[in-house]
Amino acid sequence: MLKCKTKKQRKEFEFYPLTSARWEDFQRLFGERGACGGCWCMTWRLKKSEFDMHKGAGNKKLMKKIVWGGKEPGIIAYNQGIPVGWCAVAPRTEFIRLEGSRVLAPIDDLPVWSITCFFITKEFRRKGLSTELLKAVIAYGKKKKVKILEAYPAEPYTDNIPAAFAWTGIPSAFLKAGFTEAARRSKARPIMRYYL
Repeated sequence: MLKCKTKKQRKEFEFYPLTSARWEDFQRLFGERGACGGCWCMTWRLKKSEFDMHKGAGNKKLMKKIVWGGKEPGIIAYNQGIPVGWCAVAPRTEFIRLEGSRVLAPIDDLPVWSITCFFITKEFRRKGLSTELLKAVIAYGKKKKVKILEAYPAEPYTDNIPAAFAWTGIPSAFLKAGFTEAARRSKARPIMRYYL
């Protein structure tokens, strides 16, 4: 478990990797809709046709299979024992949708772990939890002996970006956590890295 306290909020968060013991908390956080329209954080892990075919209960079952298979596909944030946030992180090779992207294609041959998405409950959005989750991911990466964390945030065009468009994170949260821009093949989508 990793603890950190945000100076801005003076609220304490706890962070844990998603394991089978925390599956109920993951379900509670994602709710009946699977966070965003039946995603269950499977968007990057499946080809589009497979994702669409499994949308909803099928994606939930696939994520459960990953977790019960012993993998830890991300970090859950808790506030006072209640799950309030999520950040997906795993070796890039597990996110097959990245392989088909020209904009997000590998920038070199180095092995990286990718941070692909966030989900934060409404009451904790725009309060710095994304950055705190990233700090927890960095600590987790160190424990796993990861050398490079990589992310693909969306560059907002206005200050009032809808939550639905911020699911990959925004660059400012990554900069606050110590990430730097490593490449940019699109105005809206930088590739950011943290070297551990």
